[in-house]
Amino acid sequence: MDVAAARAHVEQAWEHSIVPALERYVAIPALSPAFDPDWAVHGELERAVALAAEWISARRIADLALEVVRLPGRTPLLLLELPGDADDTALLYGHLDKQPAMTGWGEGLGPWTPVRRGERLYGRGAADDGYAVFAAVTALELLRAQRRRHARCVVLIETCEESGSYDLPFYMEHLRARIGRPSLVIGLDSGCGNYEQLWRTTSLRGIAAGALRVQVLEEGVHSGDAGGVVPSSFRIARQLLDRLEDAGSGAIRPACFSAEIPAERIAQAEVAARVLGESVYARFPFAPGVAPTTRDGRELILRRTWRPALEVTGADGLPAPLHAGNVLRPETTLKLSLRVPPTVDAAAATEALRALLCDDAPCGARVEWTPDAPAQGWSAPPSETWLDDALERASQVWFGREAVAMGEGATIPFMAMLGAQFPEAQFLITGVLGPGANAHGPNEFLHLGAAARLTGCVASVLAAHAER
Repeated sequence: MDVAAARAHVEQAWEHSIVPALERYVAIPALSPAFDPDWAVHGELERAVALAAEWISARRIADLALEVVRLPGRTPLLLLELPGDADDTALLYGHLDKQPAMTGWGEGLGPWTPVRRGERLYGRGAADDGYAVFAAVTALELLRAQRRRHARCVVLIETCEESGSYDLPFYMEHLRARIGRPSLVIGLDSGCGNYEQLWRTTSLRGIAAGALRVQVLEEGVHSGDAGGVVPSSFRIARQLLDRLEDAGSGAIRPACFSAEIPAERIAQAEVAARVLGESVYARFPFAPGVAPTTRDGRELILRRTWRPALEVTGADGLPAPLHAGNVLRPETTLKLSLRVPPTVDAAAATEALRALLCDDAPCGARVEWTPDAPAQGWSAPPSETWLDDALERASQVWFGREAVAMGEGATIPFMAMLGAQFPEAQFLITGVLGPGANAHGPNEFLHLGAAARLTGCVASVLAAHAER
């Protein structure tokens, strides 16, 4: 590959074409269906797909077939097919749906207001995961411009990922013959430890989540009258959580929610910890005086990638302090999100949560567990030598530094699905959700330089895949 020409091609595409398109994409509140049940009426997902389709068509890549696939009652999916020189298939993946707005955006910033500050493009969805379709198509365009061989490429861009990709299996079945059996899968919806080198995600945690409701009264009563007689629903909820989590250490108690960590993943965590140093924890916006759970970099990486962890992500039945009278409340509902190791069965973990929380409730309280759909974790298959070599070369060419492998603590439901469906495939799961990118939270941004360099890496790996 002519590196100078390739760099110029990618940089020009990003600066003059991709960034303006992403700015328009940020302005679209394309909420995932879990956050907008009336998505079909509002049409924002369709707007996002139409924007991407219009941009792709304008690039005029020879022989690239583009189709917006719509199954009845399902969110739309963008399908691209590019014939190849090698008798093989590579599958590239991303999504266009978004998380809700969230509060706390900085001055001048907002979820649907694209703002560029240097190499950062702020706004909801640019990094998670709007950039993916533009990066994937530009990588294919670069291969053609450089006259490099590549396999037949299929690009799937869904609009249901932030809701757990529950529509995707229907599309995978519907498009089974057109997708074929890829020997390489490239997913562009993951994280990176920094913006200075290529990061390969080797595992993803699963999720067992749901709402825990504890009811003790039919209606609220004066706390002075009932306190000490009627059990507090909040205290009972705390007792139930104690069955699951050690309040002092945060460790998850039942062994069924843990898994043995493979030696290879421990070794990868050691390398990543060496590369990242204190940024393993310093990248998070701690409040003044707050410290991480430990300063051991390797252990922190393992805690966020291979150990279970609980977070209470929402609550109901609790009035805002300004409106909280002296009332013993009738009930408390807590939204629980339990991240489980990649190899733990997320469906079994969700059922185990129900039994753990609901059986033998204190004081006979009415306890209900309403589960979310479980999301299975994923651990990459052993990497073939050609892929390891290709990743290292790509990182050195495009970033000037070594490639690094590390697990991620989040979940991409698509990966477990593909891992089971294509067990013989090799996987490059990567992304640009690095320090401060804050996907799902306020002030989300896309690091434009890293995204452009990652685009080049994708092209390099696709070329190596065809020549292996």
